[in-house]
Amino acid sequence: MAERKATASIGFEKQIWDAACVLRGNLDASEYKSVVLGLIFLKYISDSFEEKYRALVEEGDGFEEDIDEYTAEGIFFVPPKARWSEIAAKAHTPEIGTVIDDAMRSIEKENKRLKDILPKNFARPELDKRRLGDVVDLFTNIQMIEHGSEKDILGRTYEYCLARFAEQEGKLAGEFYTPSCVVRTLVEVLQPYHGRVYDPCCGSGGMFVQSAKFIENHSGNINDISVYGQDANPTTWKLAQMNLAIRGIDADLGKFSADTFFNDCHPTMRADYIMANPPFNLSDWGADKLADDPRWKYGMPPAGNANFAWLQHMIYHLAPNGKIGMVLANGSLSSQSGGEGEIRKNIINDDLVECIVAMPSQLFYTTQIPVSLWFLARNKKQKGKTLFIDARKMGTMVTRKLRELTDEDIQRIAGTYKAYAAGTLEDEKGFCAVVTTQDIAKQDYILTPGRYVGIEEQEDDGEPFEEKMQRLTSELSELFAKSHELEEEIRERLGAIGYEV
Repeated sequence: MAERKATASIGFEKQIWDAACVLRGNLDASEYKSVVLGLIFLKYISDSFEEKYRALVEEGDGFEEDIDEYTAEGIFFVPPKARWSEIAAKAHTPEIGTVIDDAMRSIEKENKRLKDILPKNFARPELDKRRLGDVVDLFTNIQMIEHGSEKDILGRTYEYCLARFAEQEGKLAGEFYTPSCVVRTLVEVLQPYHGRVYDPCCGSGGMFVQSAKFIENHSGNINDISVYGQDANPTTWKLAQMNLAIRGIDADLGKFSADTFFNDCHPTMRADYIMANPPFNLSDWGADKLADDPRWKYGMPPAGNANFAWLQHMIYHLAPNGKIGMVLANGSLSSQSGGEGEIRKNIINDDLVECIVAMPSQLFYTTQIPVSLWFLARNKKQKGKTLFIDARKMGTMVTRKLRELTDEDIQRIAGTYKAYAAGTLEDEKGFCAVVTTQDIAKQDYILTPGRYVGIEEQEDDGEPFEEKMQRLTSELSELFAKSHELEEEIRERLGAIGYEV
């Protein structure tokens, strides 16, 4: 199996993952996920605290235990009993699980942002305390803040471990993980430099993390964006809070996990950028109880599929110049059932659909359902036109089952969109085309990119047509003759054992 290349630079991250795997024992991946990620989180904030603590000691003003000195710089304050030195000293005692649980509680008490977020399940009997002590030893010998100049070394490790958990959990992972290359594609197209960024089904917070990375990579300021989101799964919601906390991203994910359709945590918010990977083809989402909801401007979504409920929820929350980038199952491009065709038609006629990208298969651990990226905008640069990109041939297989888009693939898609927005893009057969709303209407408002980009032109091999036809028909004649010979041989063999054909 090919080594995973992608999402974070592998090395230190894999070392941590391999070490943490000894903890698994008889625990399911979904259970020990919180154990692994919780330990990584605890070690990192302890390292960050210790670095600042030593600096304050050297200053000699006696402020090393002043919590304000830490919170002013976005560093979590770690109480004495929760510091890694205390945990390391008790690594091989029977109460190590209780020591870690108590450390988590005391950190939550001193840092209101982390209240009820951190895992406190290390004392449970199913978790082998000898193995837990071994992992604590390993972490003790690694200074996480020294493994990269950027602050997010833990974030890279966290992201890598999330990907590996997604690989192990399969379909169950869809609730918390969107492949990094898919998220990066959304971010590179939308370029969320400043304003309000919103994800109504945020999972572990990948959309926000990639937005922050984009800003950092382009010498921007992370404080120029405000982050809003929510998630219905309590465990996933906590993963997101931890993921964002360690990266210094101050996010409003609501006061608790909540169903977006029934308990919108940000009812009046209008976002500049909305990025999401909602659950594909979600049924029984509560349509019967939301029939008169103001979000359904373009039509009532069918009870058996929430795809157009998610899409309309996002449109509802869009600012006057806002943009949406979202992942949807390909069925939404052409479906007519349950009024979906009429909803899609109304959204297209309102000139909201800016770009559709057909994605390659095998990008997700969680499903083989083919997907597309939808980009919508309240104030399109190219009025009355939509860009279609067929990216189905892109990507590289990194395992036998998993494909990833390369950085070059992502930049090609983003560059194509940028040229379209600037009005300089030329259609490329088999890859991209700019199409008017009138022409989309002629196709019954179906948005499948293959209908519009056509078939890639084949290079002329230089062989004259007449010669090629003579060669091909000659080869076909030889194949026919061979098939007749095989047919006779089969008849003879069946006849020899008493069967006639």
